[in-house]
Amino acid sequence: MAAVQKTIEERLRADFDGLTRAERQLASHLLRHYPVAALGPVSALARAAEVSGPTVVRLAQKLGFAGWPDLQNTLRDELEERLVSPLAKHDRWAGGVPETHILNRFADAVLGNLQATLAQVDHAEFDAAAALMADPKRRIFAAGGRITHAMADYFVTHMKVIRPEVSLISDMSNAWPTALIEMRPGDVLLAFDIRRYENNVLQLVEMAAELGAEVILITDPWVSPAAAHARYRFSAQIEVPSAWDSTVAIQVLVETLMAQVQSLTWDETSARMKRLEELYARARFFRRGR
Repeated sequence: MAAVQKTIEERLRADFDGLTRAERQLASHLLRHYPVAALGPVSALARAAEVSGPTVVRLAQKLGFAGWPDLQNTLRDELEERLVSPLAKHDRWAGGVPETHILNRFADAVLGNLQATLAQVDHAEFDAAAALMADPKRRIFAAGGRITHAMADYFVTHMKVIRPEVSLISDMSNAWPTALIEMRPGDVLLAFDIRRYENNVLQLVEMAAELGAEVILITDPWVSPAAAHARYRFSAQIEVPSAWDSTVAIQVLVETLMAQVQSLTWDETSARMKRLEELYARARFFRRGR
């Protein structure tokens, strides 16, 4: 199985502890303003990060690049990946197809996606995000785009069993005002946005953050622009041999978040689940075996 190439952002995070103080200062600036900060000249970046020009060059070399222009060329390739269309994606995967069956190729890609996704999740940030969702004083909202709205719906369906005050925001922008007017500072918005990033999601996240909501974003390796407004961001690998991106790694993140919230709130959740089962039984909601 081919190794998944790390993005520049992933390299910055992976190598952060081994950098000098000035290089960490520069890396922190790049991560806060990724990817825009890395697109300009060395002098402008050095000035914005309050480091020297040679520090910028040394950081690029420590990340495995010949120099700053080499890093920028790679970054531009990453940005092109953000906007790749399903047709172009299909054509790319169709070239040089190996002899193995599509089931094997697809499974290999998905397993690689899972390994790469889980390897770069910051456990402390994951636990902090789950703790926000477990806080009974905070209401939870979830939203996604044309494809990822289904992930938001899935999350809300299960989270409503775990705790109260969980709402799905419609993927139609004309429904947002009624959802946003209910948001209080400290409420949580779980947003999903993968390439090709949608303006609707960016606008919703931006407005929610302005209202004081804590935004948790699940995106892809190329990072949605909505990340600029998120408190926590998790990137899932999505590449598979198909015209469409895979949401398997995203679903693993979602289900693990829900499992952690359930664990943190188990006393309340178990009582809630017991009441729900009683209602299901009374309504004869599920078929019984003969």
